[in-house]
Amino acid sequence: MLGSLAALVQVDPGHETAVAAAFGVAAGAVAVRDEASAAAALELLKSEDAGRAGIVVARAVPSADRASWPSLPGGVRYAADAVNAPEHLSDAVAALLDRVALADDAPAARELVAALPQVRAVTPDGDVFATAMVHGGTAAAPSLLEVQAAVDEAAERLEAATEAAKRVAVELDEKKRERAEIAEAADEVTARRRQGDRRRNESAQRLGKLGGQARSAEAESERYAAAAAKAAASRGEDAQKLERLEEELAEAEEIAAAVEEEAPDADHRDELSALASRARATEMERRLAVRTAEERARSIAGRADALLAQAAEERRAVEREAERRRSRAAQATVAQAVLESARLALERIAVSLAAAETERVAAEAEREARDGELKTVRARVRELSVELEKLTSSAHSGEVARAERRMRLEQLETKALEELGVDVPTLVAEYGPRVPVPPAADADETAVPLPYVREVQAKRLKVAERQLNQLGKINPLALEEFAALEERHAFLNAQLEDLKKTRRDLMDIVAEVDARVQEVFSSAYLDVEREFAAIFGRLFPGGEGRLVLTTPEDMLTTGIEVEARPPGKKVKRLSLLSGGERSLTAVAFLAAIFKARPSPFYVMDEVEAALDDTNLQRLLVIFEELRESSQLIVITHQKRTMEAADALYGVTMQGDGISQVISQKLDRPA
Repeated sequence: MLGSLAALVQVDPGHETAVAAAFGVAAGAVAVRDEASAAAALELLKSEDAGRAGIVVARAVPSADRASWPSLPGGVRYAADAVNAPEHLSDAVAALLDRVALADDAPAARELVAALPQVRAVTPDGDVFATAMVHGGTAAAPSLLEVQAAVDEAAERLEAATEAAKRVAVELDEKKRERAEIAEAADEVTARRRQGDRRRNESAQRLGKLGGQARSAEAESERYAAAAAKAAASRGEDAQKLERLEEELAEAEEIAAAVEEEAPDADHRDELSALASRARATEMERRLAVRTAEERARSIAGRADALLAQAAEERRAVEREAERRRSRAAQATVAQAVLESARLALERIAVSLAAAETERVAAEAEREARDGELKTVRARVRELSVELEKLTSSAHSGEVARAERRMRLEQLETKALEELGVDVPTLVAEYGPRVPVPPAADADETAVPLPYVREVQAKRLKVAERQLNQLGKINPLALEEFAALEERHAFLNAQLEDLKKTRRDLMDIVAEVDARVQEVFSSAYLDVEREFAAIFGRLFPGGEGRLVLTTPEDMLTTGIEVEARPPGKKVKRLSLLSGGERSLTAVAFLAAIFKARPSPFYVMDEVEAALDDTNLQRLLVIFEELRESSQLIVITHQKRTMEAADALYGVTMQGDGISQVISQKLDRPA
């Protein structure tokens, strides 16, 4: 297969619909190389039941040589000239478009076919005109050629749109970058402005703080200056004391040396040693005091220098503050001048207000006079309005009364015409007040007509209306309602019959289910009863156990009682047995159910907890029998039950307090 014909050929723009109509069925066909391939494709369609398809053979030979085609009038060309096909399809396309011309519209196509009968004409709308056939109308769906052309056009538009989208994306990225840069610049400017405001606030706070510090520094400088003078005086005194002490020390040393030379006694030597020690201690204390005073003096001198620098800065700040005071004084002078000007303006405004007050008083007096006149006029207007309303109401009432009488007369005329079928002139002529009133229907034949008396006839009218009301209203839709109710009654009867039939069917199904349940229950009961008697005899050697139905005549509602008589006992009720006997009886009942209706596995939770060793051994024998057809999962604390198991599972707790599941498979003898 070479592919779809629509994909292999190219049609000049604007002629896609016309060429597709000229191709006909072949517009959606596939192209193959030869007739053998076409035949194989048809066989494949038939064998796969894949429907029908058009197949174009590439090696087809045109039906006639192109030179034999008739010449077309000016401005008209053949459809084959509007199609560009591959070389291997050119003959097939020429055969499909044999003598097919492209007409501008339907009239031109008809004229062309009439002039050249051997030519087929196709219009841009896809209408085909031939000598004996016209094919066209509205297409249900576009052809493959049209679809292919639309796809190509859409692909071109898509490429153009993609390029435009890429350009727009690049421009958008640039705009976003510019926007981000502008936003960063704006944020930076905002940050700088806020930083400047913060610095100004900090400078103002620092200036106020420095002013306070300057004032305190001046006071402290004075205190430290006094302290420095005092320290200097104290230093001089300490220096003098030191000199005296040094002199005394020298004298003491000389005395000590002289005493040592004279070799005094021990007591005197000790006294002199103590005196020398005290002198050295005093000397040390004086030296320390002098050093401390020197350090304090140096510290005070350094602090005094710092305070002097700070005081100089404060003096400069005070000078700046004085400059600001002078500036504010100048501004105050200007403000004083403005205040004087404002005072003069206020005086002139007061004069203007006084004049305006005089004019206002005169205007109020005039307004009061006008208000008095206006009240008089309004009172007169109200009187005239009341009189006008009375006249209007009277006239309106008369018009309403006349309109009501006219409406009443019209209603009576209409009623007489609709109910009695008599027009007004006839009614007046035959039943007017001048016409005698015929006697009542129940009067005798000798009664004569009576003259018309309004009161009497009004009473007769009331009696007649009362009798008519007693008859009740006439329902004109009674027949339709009766038919509807009768139809609904039939429908409800049919529904009721359906319900009854459904109920009978349900009761039959219930009866069948009950019979099946009774049958299954009876079979299961007999099997369980047989197994229970056998297992009870094995668990209680010499004992007797059986199952008894409470109401054997009704297997659907009957209950089951367990009778157990262990060996050596006469009681049969379970409540009179011991705990181990009741437990073993319950296990016997369960084992009987397991054997009568086996299951893949059973789970038992400490069923043998109350059993002694003998009964436990008997129960384990039953367990061994159940193991042949089912799996047993037993929760137990009995050692012998564990020994009979194939695998053990338990939960233990290590030293770290975390629970852990352990398992152990047991090797059973073969």
